[in-house]
Amino acid sequence: MEILVSTLEAVPGYRVAQVLGVVKGSTVRSKHLGKDLLAGGELPEYTEMLQEAREVAEARMLEEARRLGAHAVLGVRYATASVMQGAAEILVYGTAVRLEPARER
Repeated sequence: MEILVSTLEAVPGYRVAQVLGVVKGSTVRSKHLGKDLLAGGELPEYTEMLQEAREVAEARMLEEARRLGAHAVLGVRYATASVMQGAAEILVYGTAVRLEPARER
């Protein structure tokens, strides 16, 4: 079952039937920056490392949501912290919920 991931707090056409709690995923990654750091401009290796780290962190968050039986993770946010030179932690978190179709009034 695919889990909807959204920065929104609600899903149009649905209502939150049950809040399952906060789910999160994180990873710490590093790359040897070497001469790229002195070159100036974009650091392609670092950009690639951060993209991969976001994907891993999101997959870990979704696995936690799957274990809870969530239909969606709402209010998703990403955070990055430097843990040492050349290494960064990526954290992704949101609220796991079960949804049901909104009733028409």
